[in-house]
Amino acid sequence: MRRFLIFICLLSAQFLYGQDKVNTLWYRQAAKDWNEALPVGNGRIGAMVYGDPWNETIQLNEESLWAGCPADGNADAAAIMPEIQKLLLEGKIAEANALAQEKLAGNPMRIRSYQTFGELLIDFFDRGSNDANGFYPDGITDYERSLDLMTGISSTVFSAGGIRFSREVFASRPDDVIVVRLFADRPGALTFKLSYDRVENAGVRPEGSSSLVVFGQLIDLPDATQVEPGAHMRFAGKIKALNRGGSVIAAGNSIFVDKADEVVILVAMNTDYNFSKLDFDRSIDPTALCDSRISAVEGKSFSDLKDSHVKDHQSVMGRVSLTLGDPSMSEVPTDERLAKMKEGKSDPALAALYFQYGRYLLAGSSSRPGRLPANLQGIWNQEIDAPWNADYHTNINIQMNYWPAEVCNLSETVMPFSDWINAIRVPGRATAKKTFGAEGWTVNHVADPFGHTSISDGVGWGTFPIAGPWLTLHLWDHYQFTMDKEYLRTQAYPAMKEAAEFLLSFMVTDKNGNLATAPSNSPENAYRMPDGKSFNLTYSATMDIEIAMELFNACIKASDILGDDKEFKARVKDAMTKLPPIRIGKRYDTIQEWIEDYEEVEPGHRHMSHLFGLYPGTVITDKNPELFAAAKRTIERRRKYNEDPVTRQGSYTGWSRAWLINFYARLRDGEEAGANVNALLSKSTQDNLFDTHPPFQIDGNFGGTAGIAEMLLQSHAGEIHLLPALPSEWADGEVRGLRARGGFTVDIVWRGGILQSATIVPDHTCKYSVRYGNKIKKISFKAGKPFIFNEMLKDWAKGIDN
Repeated sequence: MRRFLIFICLLSAQFLYGQDKVNTLWYRQAAKDWNEALPVGNGRIGAMVYGDPWNETIQLNEESLWAGCPADGNADAAAIMPEIQKLLLEGKIAEANALAQEKLAGNPMRIRSYQTFGELLIDFFDRGSNDANGFYPDGITDYERSLDLMTGISSTVFSAGGIRFSREVFASRPDDVIVVRLFADRPGALTFKLSYDRVENAGVRPEGSSSLVVFGQLIDLPDATQVEPGAHMRFAGKIKALNRGGSVIAAGNSIFVDKADEVVILVAMNTDYNFSKLDFDRSIDPTALCDSRISAVEGKSFSDLKDSHVKDHQSVMGRVSLTLGDPSMSEVPTDERLAKMKEGKSDPALAALYFQYGRYLLAGSSSRPGRLPANLQGIWNQEIDAPWNADYHTNINIQMNYWPAEVCNLSETVMPFSDWINAIRVPGRATAKKTFGAEGWTVNHVADPFGHTSISDGVGWGTFPIAGPWLTLHLWDHYQFTMDKEYLRTQAYPAMKEAAEFLLSFMVTDKNGNLATAPSNSPENAYRMPDGKSFNLTYSATMDIEIAMELFNACIKASDILGDDKEFKARVKDAMTKLPPIRIGKRYDTIQEWIEDYEEVEPGHRHMSHLFGLYPGTVITDKNPELFAAAKRTIERRRKYNEDPVTRQGSYTGWSRAWLINFYARLRDGEEAGANVNALLSKSTQDNLFDTHPPFQIDGNFGGTAGIAEMLLQSHAGEIHLLPALPSEWADGEVRGLRARGGFTVDIVWRGGILQSATIVPDHTCKYSVRYGNKIKKISFKAGKPFIFNEMLKDWAKGIDN
């Protein structure tokens, strides 16, 4: 009877949560290393699941576990800033650079790293088999490891010794815990040791018969380049094992499970970080927080925990569907599909899976209950000292993290980012005043959860005060997609206005009478002077001007929407007329990267910052054909020096390849956009579909996801543009649930590369233009009422302009 009931339970679970392999990453073997493990996350806590049958590793993360502390690293350079600006504008670059190197460097120059929380280890040593020694034979059959993007559950199943074992792991948003369930279809088959480990700064003790308490504090050692040493962030965890059948005992750093039928493990993690202070807070007891969290959920059944998790998860992931290519390809393991793409095989369905994976990763690393934005690795990191500290790089990387948020119907993921931007306005005011002698607020090219906004990592690269204005454009974008006027009034516009005030007080007049940003740089790139010397610092790098144009335009529009701030609006309008134009250089007939037509030190550089105006900006469009064409030539020149034209091999990072997809989408070149999607998958994607810089850097995942959406739907030019950059390889497909600026939800179906139907649902009653190919129609939309284009499309296909 008991075996029958177990069978019925398994059958019911399969019926309720039948795995949709079209939206599933799956493999026939366990992960060999972290870059093959599968991620789960709830926006605040996360885990990487290896899927080893007998020696499972589940690596853990908590979003606020960062080394370091707040520090006023701002250079006291306001008094000398006019002299640096004067030298730059007079073309005395070497003198300006020497003075800047002496005066602008922050102290400290480097921040500390986001860190791993540690590892949960599950080791089976008495495996309860039928063999004479009481252990399972080594042979494992029917192994499968998977991550279902639509349920947010990582599963491992396998057979050994005539027993079917299953393991499920998920990060619950409703209950804010990591949940692990181990089950076997033979009673009493689960015997294992459950333990916790971290390489440093942590301890663990048993509590009661079935719990472990993790306690720790990050001890930052002296380093002259980093923030002060000391005993900093405190953290805690609680691990609870709930068994059905058998016995459980906690001792030392482990919980020992003997002959259980089923075990559910609950993991809570917290630190004493206080977001409202951008600092740790000794009044916060992370152990008490973990106790409270476990107490709230330990009385729930696994089915209740799972049901609430899946319901919440599907309410997010289920908003958007994308179908491309042959769905039967989902029956092939993900790593094998990726290997075939590396051999040149076509697999549009894998691009669709990659698209949904990007949405999954963003929801898992930037949503409530989380408070912090996604970092360079989202929320997943196995290191004490992560690559680039897994920090907030503000010269493209954190911005790229949020490129897919609005169009991919994940608007709420922007809120931790929005809150953080508004929070760092406070330290950003000190940076503006103390270093640049300006009003408003800004941040340079690196930031962290402690409000670090000063110049870091070197004066040449690190002096990037346009970052603050750039960040606020995401708040404006959030308004454009949601049309949330209250958000605009209370969150977006104040940050935008203060960033614009920084620019208005920071810019100086150049020899041509234009307003100039000085000092400035084009991120991480350098130019060569006629005497052969190379520099990063300049004035009015093209990216600066494009961002200023975008921000000033946004402030003017926001002022009109809110109906106030007329005096400030007039100042911004006046400044707009004094910005230098975007120039086409005579040297190569491409968009100039700098204010002068300098020679490039590295013509194939990974950053293409001077094309910000093409994407994510909106100032380079086909309304200016000369700039539009020059933008395409600029990309072609970059690629000429960066990659083999046939193999597409080159020095591109994953994120820069993703940027190319978005560029070509905006240029409405579907073939090149599609080819770069394939190149991103085949050249810059690991077996678990993580992007690789190398090493892993999550912005490429998000940039690639945004690019795929941009190929299917655009709305930056004041119209809804359907299928603007569809590659021939994606001849048939459909997408449902994308979002457009103005507050629209859009479904699109196409066959043979031709639009078959489109349904647009507006949030508000309005008139808005819709475009397909060279046909544009202004439509009167009614709030909540779907507008279906089937008949109109038939007329358009016949050349009838109705």
